Amino acid sequence: MRKVYITLMAIMVFIIAPGCKKYLDINSNPVTPQIVKAELLLPPIEFQMHDDIWQDQRTTISKMTQNFAGVSTAAAALTWEQHGYVSNSDAGGVAWRMCYFDMGLNLENLINDAVANQKNEYAGIGYAIKAWTYQITTDQYGPIILDDAFKNNQLSFKFQDQPEVYPKVREWCALALKYMNTPSPISYAATLAGPSGDGIYQGNMTKWKKFVYAVLATQYGHLVNKAEFKTKYADSVIKYVDLSFANETEDPTVFFQASGTTDVNLAGPTNAGSSTSGVLNTSTYYCRQTTAILGLLTGGVRGTPTPSPTTSLDPRLSRYLTPGTSTSGTGNPTGTTYIAVTPTKGSTTTNVPNVLGTLPTGSTLFNGRYIFTDRARWPIMTYAQMQFIKSEAAFIKGDAATAYTAYINGIKASMDFYNQYGRTQSIPDPAIATTEVNAYLASSEVAQNAASLTIADIMQQKYIAQWGWGSIETWCDLRKYHYSPAVFRTYYQLASSDLQFGRYAYRCRPRYNSEFVWNLAELTKFGGNLVTYGTQELWFSQP
Repeated sequence: MRKVYITLMAIMVFIIAPGCKKYLDINSNPVTPQIVKAELLLPPIEFQMHDDIWQDQRTTISKMTQNFAGVSTAAAALTWEQHGYVSNSDAGGVAWRMCYFDMGLNLENLINDAVANQKNEYAGIGYAIKAWTYQITTDQYGPIILDDAFKNNQLSFKFQDQPEVYPKVREWCALALKYMNTPSPISYAATLAGPSGDGIYQGNMTKWKKFVYAVLATQYGHLVNKAEFKTKYADSVIKYVDLSFANETEDPTVFFQASGTTDVNLAGPTNAGSSTSGVLNTSTYYCRQTTAILGLLTGGVRGTPTPSPTTSLDPRLSRYLTPGTSTSGTGNPTGTTYIAVTPTKGSTTTNVPNVLGTLPTGSTLFNGRYIFTDRARWPIMTYAQMQFIKSEAAFIKGDAATAYTAYINGIKASMDFYNQYGRTQSIPDPAIATTEVNAYLASSEVAQNAASLTIADIMQQKYIAQWGWGSIETWCDLRKYHYSPAVFRTYYQLASSDLQFGRYAYRCRPRYNSEFVWNLAELTKFGGNLVTYGTQELWFSQP
């Protein structure tokens, strides 16, 4: 996938490279095309759905969700764990770059070419990705550039807030479904299914429609604090979840063949150990397993986490996390005891395992673990995630039976997710057996009936299911419930002195090198010039 992306980007750079006016006026010469076809644009766009989200997740979002933390106590290492920000920096702004630059005009051109030339499948996929992209972007930043995006001859671009962005996302979802339901006059099935085609679903429009329904379910699921949720939005959540993925085999994922160092999962150890990624698998700043996830996997969902655990009834512990320490803190861990770092506190030792692993001496590809391997498919959304979104909506609506069924489905599905996508090592960890699943479901960590189910049961199991890859949706959940310790029991509650601005964060700042340098006047209208901007609550989580 990454090789295709690099090659196509090189072609595109050549196509748009500036030259003399005579060259630019050649619009009909097929040797020097002015419009790049949708078929060429789709693969690099799909690659960005992993690349840019992972970049923000590993360094910023995952620290605020406490998926990961650092072991260093240096001020720079703790900034995001303390819900702050780095001034004059693009940290936390990569999703913004994804929306307006890395995809940006490429996605607009894909849609325009597809619509103009009746490539309806490409148009449908383009609108689906656009809807997903803007949903992700607004949920990370709040006000974003919407109607003014990609307008020519402007030096400033108007921001619009979520009450306008959310309906626009739904509009793009409707357009995606419209085109997906209208086959093209010329079949593009072979191209979409080919190695340089649609790397997510190989052109399967039935699955792409389920992707669109999942975007809609996710959006409506963010509105639990609205007065209309119980009577209106909850039904929309349930409806769209039921129209989305039927099981984990239908999850939208970005794939990697790991045939070399340029075609690997960016969360795998090869990329994490490269100089271009900042050697993340040896850094003391990033990607160490935390007490939040360790606690949930060792008895903390409904009880008290086991201290210094060596095993757990939850089979995901031994598949997600790495036990033991290493003598240097950067080598392959050895031992049997699971340890973790408390967010914002660093560690007296650097030996808390890094989830990205390390490359053994003389090795090109690391065996890896879970989705942090070079060949692991990277999930965009999952069936398990949808089931927990449905469970939450039904629970709030008062439909305990539906909520409980979806809750159990979600737990089972998270185990199946591991078996489907988390065993891509050269020597795979064992699959989670049915006996292990049943033993966990019968344990005190799982509600045994609808009457005993709580919102904390649902949201904490969703946290586990999304751990390591779904940090933005997890952050939405934390913000919806205002970081409640009653809902997220193992989330380390920070004292005001542990928080950079005395409050938890509710938004990231838009990309510095575009908005704060060139568009500050518009951003200032929403308070973007204030140092406390990140602590201002977003519309979606407010009553």
